[in-house]
Amino acid sequence: MNFIHEQNKIYLNDSDNHMVAVVTFPKVKDNVVTIDHTFVDGSLRGQGIAGKLMEETVAQLRENNLKAKLSCSYAVKWFEEHPECGDVVENN
Repeated sequence: MNFIHEQNKIYLNDSDNHMVAVVTFPKVKDNVVTIDHTFVDGSLRGQGIAGKLMEETVAQLRENNLKAKLSCSYAVKWFEEHPECGDVVENN
């Protein structure tokens, strides 16, 4: 799977170049982003794509020494289920 990484977004396009999965995490202050949106097209649901987006996001946050606030309900649930990734969550 070839995720496309941008500064505050990771996404996946289909063969027609339409975005079919995305996680967004805009910067809210120095070294802090908010994971505010996760979307996976219905045709891809149930395949673990959203989880892979979160794993990619964690890796990008770690690489860039960023912390994340969680406002997306999926992200909140995912991080609860993956405490090993809690080092990137801002504790405020």
